[in-house]
Amino acid sequence: MNKTIVITGLGWLGTPLARHLMQKRYSVKGSVTSLQKATKLQANGIDAYPLLLSECGIDGDPNPLFKNSDFLIVMIPPGLRKNTGANYVLKMSHFLKQIQQSSVSKVVFVSSTSVYGDYQGRVTEAIKPEPDTEAGKQILTVENMFFSSEQFSCSIVRFGGLIGGSRQPVRYLAGRSDLNNGTAPVNLIHREDCIAILSEIIAQDAFGYVFNAVHPHHPLKQEYYLQKAKELHVSPPQFSEDKNDQSHKQVDSESLKEILNYTFRRSI
Repeated sequence: MNKTIVITGLGWLGTPLARHLMQKRYSVKGSVTSLQKATKLQANGIDAYPLLLSECGIDGDPNPLFKNSDFLIVMIPPGLRKNTGANYVLKMSHFLKQIQQSSVSKVVFVSSTSVYGDYQGRVTEAIKPEPDTEAGKQILTVENMFFSSEQFSCSIVRFGGLIGGSRQPVRYLAGRSDLNNGTAPVNLIHREDCIAILSEIIAQDAFGYVFNAVHPHHPLKQEYYLQKAKELHVSPPQFSEDKNDQSHKQVDSESLKEILNYTFRRSI
């Protein structure tokens, strides 16, 4: 019998992930934030349900989504850039209660390398995160909530900056000046590797682990973005020459190699 996977967040990453898993003969269901989005995905062959999480609770019925489901991949961003006062912990606590009451036995929680502070230097999964932003602090709290749940097994995946398709960070930086941290290493990952890593966790039944998911190549930001600007024919960003700025963070992915025997497929 085919295993059923639920993906909460059928967006830029979740939708191609759903198609990839369907090609591997999994049954896939997913959630989006509106009925209009769900209807569009349904028309394209993806079993989608409207579900909106807020600090007040859940708008929509999660029961059809979770019914007879084995795995859950949680991809719900904190949204603190748009709403700096948002309470991601409260929002996710409502969702966690619903998961704990469902048939889901294994969860992948998609997190972020922002749980590591910018002054932590080189970090691996063995290093305790010390977040220095509000988003990082809230994400780490939610990580711990999910990882410590006794109702299901959980793995955490901390993605670096996401690239691929139309998402090229240099486009947002083009023409800007006096950018900071030009001598800091980049911590990026291509969408195709994100999809492959999440798929491998399920295929290898690798639950109970924390994975940093960042490409092993870490060029300096100013070198990387200048090169990308040339390749994409956009105005190069300019970085400040602040020699005193030591807020560098390099996130390395040791568990991917040791536990999944994973080799990155796409360059950054």
